[in-house]
Amino acid sequence: MASSANHLSFSLSSELAPHSSLHRANSSELFLRFQNSPAPSSLRSSFVSPVKIELNRVGVSALKASRIGSRISASSTPVMDQSPSQTSSLVPTIVEVDLGNRSYPIYIGSGLLQQPELLQRHVHGKRVLVVTNTTVAALYLDKVVEALTHGNTNISVESLILPDGEKYKNMDTLMKVFDKAIESRLDRRCTFVALGGGVIGDMCGFAAAAFLRGVNFIQIPTTVMAQVDSSVGGKTGINHPLGKNLIGAFYQPQCVLIDTDTLNTLPDRELASGFAEVIKYGLIRDDKFFEWQEKNMLALMARDPDALAYAIKRSCENKAEVVSLDEKESGLRATLNLGHTFAHAIETGVGYGEWLHGEAVAAGMVMAVDMSYRLGWIDDSIVKRVHSILKQAKLPIAPPEIMTVEMFKSVMAVDKKVADGLLRLILLKGPLGNCVFTGDYDRKALDETLRAFANC
Repeated sequence: MASSANHLSFSLSSELAPHSSLHRANSSELFLRFQNSPAPSSLRSSFVSPVKIELNRVGVSALKASRIGSRISASSTPVMDQSPSQTSSLVPTIVEVDLGNRSYPIYIGSGLLQQPELLQRHVHGKRVLVVTNTTVAALYLDKVVEALTHGNTNISVESLILPDGEKYKNMDTLMKVFDKAIESRLDRRCTFVALGGGVIGDMCGFAAAAFLRGVNFIQIPTTVMAQVDSSVGGKTGINHPLGKNLIGAFYQPQCVLIDTDTLNTLPDRELASGFAEVIKYGLIRDDKFFEWQEKNMLALMARDPDALAYAIKRSCENKAEVVSLDEKESGLRATLNLGHTFAHAIETGVGYGEWLHGEAVAAGMVMAVDMSYRLGWIDDSIVKRVHSILKQAKLPIAPPEIMTVEMFKSVMAVDKKVADGLLRLILLKGPLGNCVFTGDYDRKALDETLRAFANC
């Protein structure tokens, strides 16, 4: 057990302010105070060993006040600054991921693949490699090539079409990207473009990070899962037979271009899978967004374009703010993995691709919520609301019957959040919209949750 003095705690208020400033109280503490707010709030981090992260309900805090045209700084947008009916898709919304000189925009809107300037402004050399899969290539490869080359004869585009599916997210498939890049004699000024869902984005990004020790890349996500989560934040990598995403790198794209029209061809199962990550943001840090989802899940499932655009924008704002504060997942960013430790065990246990990532995350979140309740950290109303919204989204609320307690424990033992042999988990604590990242919990609760959901 970790001692109570050995922890890192983040607390972000939901109060917003137009300006912010950094104040160092002393050599061991850092405060972020918001000015001109009726109730100034602070972000406080003690520079000690990070065993526990507490993330309180925040919406999106006022770390940045700039708003230019339709550009939204992720850290300046109110929780519910506009209703879905007010979201225009004619001009792209821009959410900025603030990482200093490595900052980049997320473009969100309808018909963005028909706006060549959005992509071309982020291509710095003359050579481009588009990496996609057999499913997406037939639908969007020609459109992307046209967007990259329209009115610009200097751009030369190569393409690589990989097999579709999580089971191909491995070293053998990754080598095909390197083979194509080397055979095409691409140089350090080339740009890789990831066109597809999370598997393509993760592998193409990892290839870009490693090829010639790093080349530019662009994300064009075509699934809800990729649009609201995996394309943002620079996590790239491949799976290993013993665990998911164990091999990879943090490597940020030049931009993320989300054309919401690509969701028109997404199968219903893939659509629902992506909503698991949308629900996650509400549970861990954005209670108002969760309440909006409860009212609008049927519209999302019916592919209402305004509802989808809002859900994607709000999810990207949440993700961008956390990444801006903790790019390399030293603590705060880990809270984005609610349910993922259980989920990765499910995906590994049943075989990659048998369950979609979002399906596994949904079951994993139910298990994390169950454990939070057993610890006495949340009340049963949150448990019921989680079950209800997942059922609305047609997502599972229990792992597959094949999973055993031992299967969970063996895979969870090599989870990326294990530190010095201690399994740290993201759990809910307090009112909706609050969570902790901690290894300081009663192991009996974890055992009880595993026995309740898995075969002994």
